[in-house]
Amino acid sequence: MKTILLLVGSNIFMTLAWYGQLKFKWLEGRSLLFVILVSWGIAFFEYCLMVPANRSGYFGGGFSGYQLKIIQECITLAVFVVFAWLVLKERLTWNYAVSFLLILLALWFATAFKPGSTPSSGP
Repeated sequence: MKTILLLVGSNIFMTLAWYGQLKFKWLEGRSLLFVILVSWGIAFFEYCLMVPANRSGYFGGGFSGYQLKIIQECITLAVFVVFAWLVLKERLTWNYAVSFLLILLALWFATAFKPGSTPSSGP
């Protein structure tokens, strides 16, 4: 659970760094270099949470590197859906919802089986 919470926090900062600048009024009319530096400043906090999340999940949480990446991508999308709805005022259309469900299916496949194991083919 610690890994998941750290990944959620990390992705909130990442989403703000990457997409917040699209709506932050105080960045309007600023140079691209300034906006990039502000985004890097926000992204610093993403890294401060992402690195311990990955270490915790890999060394103590029983996740493989592949599993951590797929979990992170699902969390990224979930955080972005909320951000797009609340901040960007964009709605989730059916094609994006289906795309998200397919990625959730990928998460299930990545975590349902132990690394290196294959599903049983029967008796």
